[in-house]
Amino acid sequence: MEAVIYNPEGKKSGEIKLSADVFGLPWNADLVYQVVRGQEENARRTTSHVKDRSEVKGGGRKPWRQKGTGRARHGSIRSPIWTGGGVTHGPNKNEKYGQKINQKMKTKALFTVLSRKWRDQEVLFVNDLALTVPKTKTAAATLKNMAETIKLPSLAYKRGRRVLLLTPEATPAIRKSFSNLGGTLVMPVSQLNPLSALSYKHIIVLEPEKSVKLIAARQAVRSAKK
Repeated sequence: MEAVIYNPEGKKSGEIKLSADVFGLPWNADLVYQVVRGQEENARRTTSHVKDRSEVKGGGRKPWRQKGTGRARHGSIRSPIWTGGGVTHGPNKNEKYGQKINQKMKTKALFTVLSRKWRDQEVLFVNDLALTVPKTKTAAATLKNMAETIKLPSLAYKRGRRVLLLTPEATPAIRKSFSNLGGTLVMPVSQLNPLSALSYKHIIVLEPEKSVKLIAARQAVRSAKK
């Protein structure tokens, strides 16, 4: 498998070989759903909380005797059926939503998503984006040139644009250059995961030779653990 590498002007500057184990996997909806759902649950923070009958202040005394009044029996004025009582089955801050995700599953799900995006022509490889200082103008021009290359005008405009840019390592200059452009996110390859890959329509891989090797290195780690 080979892919075209573009320069910031949108012109072809070379080719890169892609591993079929990373960019050639068949779509597995069940696996991707399980991993993405697990990521979302693990990121969930339980802050909402209501008091049940044991947490509401008061209500320790029985409101009236059990028999002889003609009224229904009650044991506490903080019962959920009373006004001012506790809440039944409400949100609880102590509830646990986390799910365990095996590393092998997470890696394969990521490769499955990348394979799907590669087949849908939603992965681009760009080289020679040398930014030592933040330059939003250069970042905007790069997206515009890519939009003309792949015949997708929305890539050049904020409205409707969802672009994830991958770098081999954390690069503050590139991150700041694209931070002023709406609908974009710069992320090191080491932080790439299935959820972030699915959250963006297009993925632009910067410094492809290094980035692709780092992505493929996860496959080597996964194989070594078998």
